[in-house]
Amino acid sequence: MSRRLATLALLAAMLGGCAMPSWVPWLGKKKDQPRPEALAAAGRESGTPKVEKPAEPRPARPLDESVTDRVIAVVNNDAITLAELQEAIAIYRYENRQAEPPSNELIQQFVARMIDNRLQLQEAEREKIVVDDPDVEEDLTEKIKKVNVKNREEFEALVKAQGLTLEGIKKRIREGLKVARLIRRKVTARISVTDGEIATYLEANRQKLETGLAYHARHILIAPEMADSESAWEAARIKAELLRTQLLRGADFTELARQHSKDEATAKDGGDLGTLKRGELAQDVEAQILGLKPGEISTPHRSALGYHIFRLESKETLEGEGLGRAQAQIREILFREKYEARLDAWLKEMKQRAIIEVRL
Repeated sequence: MSRRLATLALLAAMLGGCAMPSWVPWLGKKKDQPRPEALAAAGRESGTPKVEKPAEPRPARPLDESVTDRVIAVVNNDAITLAELQEAIAIYRYENRQAEPPSNELIQQFVARMIDNRLQLQEAEREKIVVDDPDVEEDLTEKIKKVNVKNREEFEALVKAQGLTLEGIKKRIREGLKVARLIRRKVTARISVTDGEIATYLEANRQKLETGLAYHARHILIAPEMADSESAWEAARIKAELLRTQLLRGADFTELARQHSKDEATAKDGGDLGTLKRGELAQDVEAQILGLKPGEISTPHRSALGYHIFRLESKETLEGEGLGRAQAQIREILFREKYEARLDAWLKEMKQRAIIEVRL
């Protein structure tokens, strides 16, 4: 059972919808059958309990060709059938564990995606993009490895149990590889991100990029004996100043923290605050720490708890390796933005040239 479900999940991921499980009858109804909304209303009136989770997928039953062969859209004289739409939505419902039929809005989104895909396949044919059998076999072999089966024959048996054929799967894989190669040619290969664009983005978003950087610090907390006594606060400040003087003269920070710090959570570890992300501590405290150079000791800083002496151990910056990581992240962000914009413009251009008729 688990292997069969794993196979169906794999097919969902690699094909985007090939199967037509028997638990999706709503799209295949004949004209004289009631609409799903009416059936739902009747169920509520008769006291039928609401399904809390979808039923386990079962092997597909033979389709009623008189219904499923109905054309729901035409793209440049290329038909998209009701069966294809059923397949895509069936897998979507399996992946998302949805018991309720999808909304009309979701159905329209599926149809739009299928039209986009059909336009891309037609363009791939015009561009004479060819996917050889060894490429299909290699891709299929890699995907089969993700399923716990002993051999190809066992995989084929599991596929057949879902109402599919291996040839049908190979066809979808071939189509997917064609579209991927077409997009690389028409979209990806025509995008570049310059160093100037990266530098501009870096300066405009420096604060945001620095938010994720880490730093490591220690502290010694000198708390007043009485929180409501100004003289006690002054005594704490003087003690903190004296400890700082010792530190500047070479005293061991971790040892003084163990002896004098009133922060029970960190004193035994030599005042170690650990590795922190920017934004984790109070803004005034973090400013004191990040204003230091590695190894530098701060002046006593007053907080609601007492006087703190900080020592910065290390910090990530947008320099050196940190700058390189930030630039790589920015390049990826800018590339994705350009990719999505160019892909959208390319699809719109194809649609403007195409003859598309939706018959839902």
